[in-house]
Amino acid sequence: MKRTTALATVAFTLLWQSTMMTLAAEPSPSATLDENAQAEKLITAVLNGAGAEGIQKLLDEGLKINSRIQAGLSVYQASVLRGDTELSGFLAARGALTNAPMPARDALADVLFSRMTTNHAPGLAVLVAQDCKVLFEKGYGLADLSHGTAITPKTKFRIGSITKQFTASSILKLQEQGKLSVNDKLSKFFPDFPRGNEVTLRHLLTHTSGIRSYTDKPGFIEKVTSPVTPGELIDSFKNDPYDFDPGEKWHYDNSGFFLLGSIIEKVSGESYGEFLRKNFFDSAGMRDTGVHRAGAALEHEALGYQFDGGQFTNALNWDMSWAGGAGSLYSTVEDLYRWNEAIFGGKALSEASLKAAWTPVQTRENKNESTDTGYGFGWSLGQFRGEREISHGGGLNGFSSLLLRLPSRHFTVVVLANALPGAPGADPGGLAHLVTEIYLGDKLPVLPIQKVNPDVTATALDAVVGRYDYNSGILTVSREGTRLYAQLGDQPRFEIFPKSDTEFFWKVADAQVTFVKDEHGKVTKAIHHQNGATFSAPRLEDLAESKIAIADAEAIVGKYDYGQGTAILTVTRDGTRVFAQLTGQPKFEIFAKNANEYFWKVVDARVAFVRDSAGKVTKAVHHQGGRTFEAPKIP
Repeated sequence: MKRTTALATVAFTLLWQSTMMTLAAEPSPSATLDENAQAEKLITAVLNGAGAEGIQKLLDEGLKINSRIQAGLSVYQASVLRGDTELSGFLAARGALTNAPMPARDALADVLFSRMTTNHAPGLAVLVAQDCKVLFEKGYGLADLSHGTAITPKTKFRIGSITKQFTASSILKLQEQGKLSVNDKLSKFFPDFPRGNEVTLRHLLTHTSGIRSYTDKPGFIEKVTSPVTPGELIDSFKNDPYDFDPGEKWHYDNSGFFLLGSIIEKVSGESYGEFLRKNFFDSAGMRDTGVHRAGAALEHEALGYQFDGGQFTNALNWDMSWAGGAGSLYSTVEDLYRWNEAIFGGKALSEASLKAAWTPVQTRENKNESTDTGYGFGWSLGQFRGEREISHGGGLNGFSSLLLRLPSRHFTVVVLANALPGAPGADPGGLAHLVTEIYLGDKLPVLPIQKVNPDVTATALDAVVGRYDYNSGILTVSREGTRLYAQLGDQPRFEIFPKSDTEFFWKVADAQVTFVKDEHGKVTKAIHHQNGATFSAPRLEDLAESKIAIADAEAIVGKYDYGQGTAILTVTRDGTRVFAQLTGQPKFEIFAKNANEYFWKVVDARVAFVRDSAGKVTKAVHHQGGRTFEAPKIP
């Protein structure tokens, strides 16, 4: 599960992020750096998408093109591992050595992960394997700060949404046993569930049911430290209005997988954990995997932390009864490697089940978009460097993870971390792909050469400026002079470069976006492409900002009850700038539409402040995701 923006509190998944990282700080002047530091600076520029122009600037500062880090890697070799033939050619033309042997991959992997951890801090465990052989495994940092316990490959982490592939596999196993069908209606198992006769298990498996995700609800995060029964949790969301009609669109939904976990127990007559043990864990040799339970005192368990204000503190400690089939498992990098070998070796499920699980869902919204990427049954389906990738991430307060497989290469990477939010650059998704390039980068297809079109006009750029609903947050596209920038939620802002009037690409990640126009020439949506995955993002209403008086800003300052006293929205101001922070979440600026109406830029949400006859603000009315609710102002 992963912390997202504003009121979409938590989701059991890792979402779109760049793979930017920093190998080292950037001291200056460059010419005074030793060889290792010069190489680190050049290689960091390659990883951060600086391109030939950025590398040339560093060379002009006096950096040596053939300098190497201590593990032996040069900037030319880094460009080869990245598959950037344009940059490789540029470096070769400027005197880079092109025939030096590639350094030991294990040493490079160790440098990568060592840079992401520091002494006396949380860290991560990693495992890399190919052709049934472990190539690299190691732990970094501490599992328990108070006791100084080191992380090892045997350390147990909560894995969040990686759990979903186990839940999906259990449903498929029950189908193989003739005990249910993915086409069964939800009403067969929960007769009183509203509209349950319209929802199938297939809808639940593919996040297309339209049932509201309980983790999207205001006030949810304040309850997760106390236990909950499955019935209580299901009752908390079953009467919520649907976000859309079943099968209409895709929206990541933890409610669906929590329901599936309960269905497994109803049909099998066993607990969720016992069913997994008998049908998967025992046969795969997974002795360090199970359902996390509060107070169980697991041996070699990692505790969860968060990086906030430049330091690590204890993260919110979930009672994992709130996660169920959506994210309640713990595991190790070694056990998840064993799981991948069992699944991709055909030992856990039949060929027919796997084909169904790895077929991207099509909704009524995207039925005309032909793609072999997307989401199947509990697995994310994409491509990385021209190779099919089958993977899933996970994240919840204090824990972040990724398990990926390149099937044609029989290649697995597992990265498990015990901090979320983590330190900058310590994202398991980005690190997993970087270590994939360390081991396979010079064997994978090269990156396509993206050429900037210099003829795109300011008028064409203005046509795509706006806000786009990326589900995980709002992609805000803005123009400064002749340059276009894109920012997803509260992530950093990056420049995007034009291929044509409607096609743009990032340099910091293998990502592209195409803006689609209607018959009147107005942009209506964006289609995002990254690592082979494709999805649509509708354009949102343009909301113009207004300047407000300090008195109007001061009038709305205060606290608002967003959930029976457990979730508080705190509104503050700095001059005429106004900020809002929901309990347990980051503080975000909100922007005035007028003196009483404000909106977030990181997520598609609005709030109106209501005044009484005397002009005093008495409540807030919040609008998000088709929902509206009132939040009284707390005296």
